[in-house]
Amino acid sequence: MPPLGVYVHWPYCARICPYCDFNVVRDRGRTAEQAGLADAIVADLIAQRALTGPRALVSIFFGGGTPSLMDPAQVARVIDTAKGLWSPVADLEISLEANPTDAETARFDALAAAGVARLSLGVQALDDAALALLGRNHDAGSARRAIATAARAFPRLSIDLIYARPGQTPEAWAAELAEALTYGPEHVSPYQLTIEAGTAFDRAVERGRLIVADEDQATTLFETTQAVLEAAGFDAYEVSNHARGEAARSRHNLVYWRGVDYVGVGPGAHGRLSLAEGRVATTAHRKIADYVTAVADTGVGFTREILSPIEAAEERLLLGLRIDAGVAFSEVAVLGLSAGADKVRRHVELGLLADDPDRLRATRAGRLLLDRLTGALAT
Repeated sequence: MPPLGVYVHWPYCARICPYCDFNVVRDRGRTAEQAGLADAIVADLIAQRALTGPRALVSIFFGGGTPSLMDPAQVARVIDTAKGLWSPVADLEISLEANPTDAETARFDALAAAGVARLSLGVQALDDAALALLGRNHDAGSARRAIATAARAFPRLSIDLIYARPGQTPEAWAAELAEALTYGPEHVSPYQLTIEAGTAFDRAVERGRLIVADEDQATTLFETTQAVLEAAGFDAYEVSNHARGEAARSRHNLVYWRGVDYVGVGPGAHGRLSLAEGRVATTAHRKIADYVTAVADTGVGFTREILSPIEAAEERLLLGLRIDAGVAFSEVAVLGLSAGADKVRRHVELGLLADDPDRLRATRAGRLLLDRLTGALAT
């Protein structure tokens, strides 16, 4: 049986960021609700073990939301449950997302003791004005202190940063990124600011209160990102993820990008499983109450959908092209894609795809146009 990862969605946040479109809610003293949700997540994991059968467990990832707000004892409970249900590999990766607030930083040692070995820290910026614009509840000083504390508490550290912010210059971004690297993270995830429908930033753009970077400015900032990180020894193994060596790469995210199976638990979590009936997509109920009730009433908190071969291949194309290794032609052959296909050759000649007989791989130029490239190849 194929290996799998486990994704745990913890939806609570101290503050909802204006650019965020994830399934999140305000953390307002919902202690009893959170305990009930933790119980439901554990029960859902047990139910999904019956679905997957015995598997090798390669990763556990706590995302959200802000899972560093989760009771460390509950984090340990979920980890122990997953490790008991599936067979953990010797180098099992256990990751958790956190923010640099003082309240969360104080939990780092307890989270490490619970089993978390890789922390993904949502720094987002090292500039107070930028952090205020992004709606963050920490300042640059807190971010710097949190990076240092996390580096002591966890064997592996990744930091998230947001660029293409309003008014940001390539020079300022290069300096900010270079400063972040001085704190010693082995993994950096620089995300271009995007305006998602329905968010506070989306409404601000519509009203003319927020002016975002245009395509040329975003391209220049993307190139600046690549240049600074490459010079520091980081590989751009995915569009928005850079690692100092292969061991520092996010194993759990590679589960997604390589098409490996994963279980998703928690409100709104998605999963992908290879079962007897085919490639199965699981989707958990988005509302906390609905999820908890469904687990209590039916034993599981999700609905199931069997993906057609076309849908499964389109998903592999979408995710596989994000990484430097790309996706094997054999996995997308049902879409009419092969090394000799006309639309593949055309994009090779345009310099957007690598000339590779075995795999479909985007070049750096192709990564700049990845959405359009993926759409062109899928049609």
